[in-house]
Amino acid sequence: MITTTILAIVESFLATLAYAILFNVPKQYYTACGITGMAGGWLLYLAMCQVTTVALASFVGTLAVVLISRILTVRKKCPITIFLVSGIIPLVPGAGIYYTAYYLVTGQMSLAAVKGLEAVKIAFAIVLGIIFVVSIPRDAFQIRYWRAKRKRKRLKNHGNM
Repeated sequence: MITTTILAIVESFLATLAYAILFNVPKQYYTACGITGMAGGWLLYLAMCQVTTVALASFVGTLAVVLISRILTVRKKCPITIFLVSGIIPLVPGAGIYYTAYYLVTGQMSLAAVKGLEAVKIAFAIVLGIIFVVSIPRDAFQIRYWRAKRKRKRLKNHGNM
């Protein structure tokens, strides 16, 4: 059990890293991309699959990937796509899409419908996760924003006394 989990973690890191290389991500971001896909997406996805549906687990994993991508984007001053595209790869329902096409070609329509609907649910969950986090203003991911907000609150409270 532990060996399987460790192997899955290493595989998700390497898969994310491979996609970062494939998408010509600058070398200084390779480790961050790998960690984004591994920790943000796959680890949380595996944990959530134990207690909920695959679609909801994909949604939560996507939230983590996009959140980590947004934080890294602000800290490293680069586009979000560097981390997001490669980080989301472990969550993409590639096998579900493959089996949908396979069942369609072999004439097993009921199995194709089941697999296709599951793949669409996962894809929709990924899109919703991306939309929710990307809609948060960029300032919310900067430390100076929170410091200024805390300072304004202190000044407001101090002025009321």
